[in-house]
Amino acid sequence: MDSDKNQYTEDDLRQLEQRIDELIDTVGLLKNENTSLRQQKDKLATERSQLIEKTEMARSRVEAMISRLRSLELGS
Repeated sequence: MDSDKNQYTEDDLRQLEQRIDELIDTVGLLKNENTSLRQQKDKLATERSQLIEKTEMARSRVEAMISRLRSLELGS
């Protein structure tokens, strides 16, 4: 086996170190973005739940109004 193939220059090691640092930075950014997206997802899920509840309340009120109008119409 040729021992020259296993020799790395200082430049090779510096490039490798730089690439590793870049990857570490990228992982950090992705973790932050992931955390932010999870928080946003939770917020949107809560907001959606609240909107569904409001819609159901509005639907109930409208149905009650329709029933009252029908009973008034039948009573006339």
